[in-house]
Amino acid sequence: MMTRIPGFLVGHASDSVGCTGCTVILCPEGTVGGVDVRGSAAGTRELDALSPLHLVPHVHGVLLAGGSAFGLDAAAGVMQYLEERGIGFDVQVTRVPIVPTAILFDLRLGDARARPDARMAYAACQQAADGPIAEGSVGAGTGATVGKLYGIGRAMKAGLGAAGLDLPGGVQVAALAVVNAFGDVRDPSTGRLLAGAREAPESLRLVDTAAAMRRGVARKGYTAESTTLAVVATNARLTKAQATKMAQVAHQGLVRTIVPVHTTLDGDLVIGLATGMLEADVDVLGLAAADAVAEAILRAATKATALGGLPAWADLQGRPSD
Repeated sequence: MMTRIPGFLVGHASDSVGCTGCTVILCPEGTVGGVDVRGSAAGTRELDALSPLHLVPHVHGVLLAGGSAFGLDAAAGVMQYLEERGIGFDVQVTRVPIVPTAILFDLRLGDARARPDARMAYAACQQAADGPIAEGSVGAGTGATVGKLYGIGRAMKAGLGAAGLDLPGGVQVAALAVVNAFGDVRDPSTGRLLAGAREAPESLRLVDTAAAMRRGVARKGYTAESTTLAVVATNARLTKAQATKMAQVAHQGLVRTIVPVHTTLDGDLVIGLATGMLEADVDVLGLAAADAVAEAILRAATKATALGGLPAWADLQGRPSD
């Protein structure tokens, strides 16, 4: 998990009634970032700071939030928390925290007026710790859903998952993913669907979204309202360009586990973070990051709990998957 890498802290704030929330990743000093956006419906703030061409050298935190574009305002709470502690880019008169932020659309589940705000994000910062990361329908994953070919009424709950790998020489790679995809989540080792579109609102039988689309089934009533957000971190030393490459390769984890993925309806993106402690090959890191992202996505599906009238993976056990 990401918190196994020294210096990273992760905190959640959840609204299980409104079915929304946010998750903050507080970074150790000197963290370098990069990003790769593949979906066509991304909602972001401060991602420009991750560009290799941008003046700002380091990242101080990352925020993932529900609430659609409204949730972008929650980043102010992270900035306040960090500024109060003297953390940020030094502009002489103060320090400006650099907090790349990405949001997901969860307004159709629960209360559409319930959105993460600065107070909620500040609370997530206060809860941030280096211990085990709570997974499932928590934080930014509180209102996350998957399988939206037939609309929200036949979708399923997903959520947030985390995973990590150890490489030779003490190098570590970890991933945190929030899965709010248009498509289905499939276990690549078995080919079995874990969560996705269902035959009917009252049914627990899954429909293969990709197969249905190939037969000509068109989406019903759902527009650009989905995304999978992932953050990968390592204790290796990377430049901003290399962190971006790690994020690019890490998208393979989405491709293995979400079908279809990177659609016009999704805002899929991966943020890469590196603390700059150990030497490692960027291609090896990318491969490990893809593995960690894939595992985090599977955990996001299997750790989720039913919410907002939608079933989760646990409710399907013992039932046919397709």
